[in-house]
Amino acid sequence: MPLNTWSENIMIAELNDEPMFSEDMDGLLLRLDELVKSEDPLPNVIVDLKSVATVNSSNLGALLKLRTTLGQNDRRLMICSVNDGVWTALLATGLDRVFAFSEDVTMALATLQLEA
Repeated sequence: MPLNTWSENIMIAELNDEPMFSEDMDGLLLRLDELVKSEDPLPNVIVDLKSVATVNSSNLGALLKLRTTLGQNDRRLMICSVNDGVWTALLATGLDRVFAFSEDVTMALATLQLEA
């Protein structure tokens, strides 16, 4: 997974379809846990789903865990580039009302910077 530190306050994670999705999310969560343990501030995270065609319950659970970890540290999660297959799963589970979405990475970056 390309994990890009855009600034000290923003990290961008470009996720892929399974089986890489689970591995990528585990790596991202591990990195954030390491930051928490070292008492370094967590960044806001943008999750780019442009390469993800569909999600399963484990993927959704990992996104919820990421949201919880960030929320407990007063950080935001923005999900962007959601295609129709992923959007259908989010609508069916009601998670479209839980996560913050953006059209693409550029718009997510602008949103996070304006909120800072």
